[in-house]
Amino acid sequence: MKSPSEQLSLLVRGTARVLGEDELLKKLQRGTPLRVKLGVDPTSPDLHLGHSVVLEKLRQFQELGHQAVLIIGDFTAQIGDPTGRSKTRPALSHEEILLNARTYTEQAFRILDHDRTEVVFNSEWFQKMTFSEVIQLNSRVTLQQMLQREDFKNRVARDQEVRLHEILYPIVQGWDSVVVRSDVELGGTDQLFNILVGRALQKTEGQEPQVVMCLPILEGLDGVQKMSKSLGNYVGITEEPEEMFGKLMSISDELMARYALLLLGREINPETHPMESKKQLAAALVARYHSADSAAAARANWELRFSKKDLDSAVLPEFPVTGRRDIVGAVVEVFQTVFNTSKSASDVRRLIQQGSVQLDGEKILDPRNEPDWKSGQVLKLDKKHSVRIS
Repeated sequence: MKSPSEQLSLLVRGTARVLGEDELLKKLQRGTPLRVKLGVDPTSPDLHLGHSVVLEKLRQFQELGHQAVLIIGDFTAQIGDPTGRSKTRPALSHEEILLNARTYTEQAFRILDHDRTEVVFNSEWFQKMTFSEVIQLNSRVTLQQMLQREDFKNRVARDQEVRLHEILYPIVQGWDSVVVRSDVELGGTDQLFNILVGRALQKTEGQEPQVVMCLPILEGLDGVQKMSKSLGNYVGITEEPEEMFGKLMSISDELMARYALLLLGREINPETHPMESKKQLAAALVARYHSADSAAAARANWELRFSKKDLDSAVLPEFPVTGRRDIVGAVVEVFQTVFNTSKSASDVRRLIQQGSVQLDGEKILDPRNEPDWKSGQVLKLDKKHSVRIS
């Protein structure tokens, strides 16, 4: 059992901001398990490594003996979190949200300890509220407080709409903290405003305010923008081992150190060659979400494809071709359907003219080419993407 100061040192490591660090130490010194809240809105069915940063921190609390409280925002998701949004989110039906919640929680338990996780849906209390109670809840905050939020201020300054239901979102999220009596709330740095509202509402209810713990936002594979499925710069935690390993091998050396710290809680050994460090990082993450054997196989396959240049023996995603297909149309479709990457016909013509596109090792230099497609052929699109024709 670690001492309170040892726990504190571990828990603040890798965070972007902690408000109430002294309060957290006092809570730890009591020797009773803390209730650590994480609220998630299941607006999509799948998790990626960006989501895992805060889940890994919640798991760390569990390993130290504390109680995780995972709030599934089936009610708040119908409002739509305005964080980082320049316009109102499209509404989801409750049925869509519940379907997403099922896969979301299944995937979250690849990280969290199921036995130490209390899962609650916030519709349990919000659907029971009368309109009178909603008014009383709203009376605890002011419009001026809500308009201090950067997202709202920016939209108002640009003469863009801010819908009234969006202003309710931080209040609703904050009330979750009151209901579950959280000692600590976790979230990304973009959730700071919402978590502070929860802390303020707890004070109005005579509760001890929660500690605010914000985790960094993980950059995507491009190293610039936030990891996002819509941007195509993500690594899904349920992706096949070979795909996950290959994506992670594409990141920069600078991003590698950040991924190691935020996703695995470790630092890169400066004495190890960067290529080997990246392989170790990719293998560790594949093992985290699949198995050690899968990680070893994914590494061996990657080395076969890229180090030994033996694509014929490598495991590759398959692309079915029926009838005659011109090379430009086929490559555009492969990028879109197999690699979830948008490439225009002009982009593909440039790749062809540069000699990047190869069929069974032979460069295709004419964009008008209509290959004699055969099952088993290897179509190489560029240095990182190849498929096997089926």
